[in-house]
Amino acid sequence: MRALLILESLNCPIYKVASFELTDIPLLKKIARTGKPIIMSTGMATLGEIEESLLAIRSESDAQVVLLKCTSTYPADPSNSNIKTIPHLREWSKTLVGLSDHTMGSAVAVAATVMGSVVIEKHLTLQRSDGGVDAGFSLEPAEFARMVSDVKQAHQALGDVSYGGSKAEQKSKLYRRSVYFKKSVSEGQKITIDDLCIIRPANGLAPKYRDQLIGRIAAHDITRGTATAWHLFRK
Repeated sequence: MRALLILESLNCPIYKVASFELTDIPLLKKIARTGKPIIMSTGMATLGEIEESLLAIRSESDAQVVLLKCTSTYPADPSNSNIKTIPHLREWSKTLVGLSDHTMGSAVAVAATVMGSVVIEKHLTLQRSDGGVDAGFSLEPAEFARMVSDVKQAHQALGDVSYGGSKAEQKSKLYRRSVYFKKSVSEGQKITIDDLCIIRPANGLAPKYRDQLIGRIAAHDITRGTATAWHLFRK
């Protein structure tokens, strides 16, 4: 409680509650009364304990709460991270959800971003060789910067549900295959399968129309290598 008073005197804009304090209901209520946003690690907490903590906070204020999926081992093994919990926790709690990550490296943090994490908490050290209780699973500044960059790219890559190609992909459609004349044909000649081939680029009719062209009559003299088009055939 004294720590909270000190932080308030320093105008702390947001409070982070460690997973070990999640069950300290009196502390949570006091923090909630400040009305400031709260980021809370869930650690070993059951859904029941998380619910109790949220109810305690909401009984005092409507402060914004962000819950962090957290594995309370130091370092944490990626196999124990269970980041599939993130979307479930978000839906269940109706709050924003993030990750408090104690794994080595940044792969889990990037994966959590894809799972919907909006906050990443990661330990930082100026130099691991200096030692310390969390040095082994902390990131040095250059590694932290790379993690931030990777997380941002992962978030950008999420995009929207999309089919049919983006605007940036339209030029690539040229590399699809289409139907071309592999032989020269004369006006009035009936087209056979041997007159046609399916190759790149996609300047001709789509491959699905090839069989509809067989048996049609050439409306003009057509040279080998010409891309097919409907106007080249008699109606």
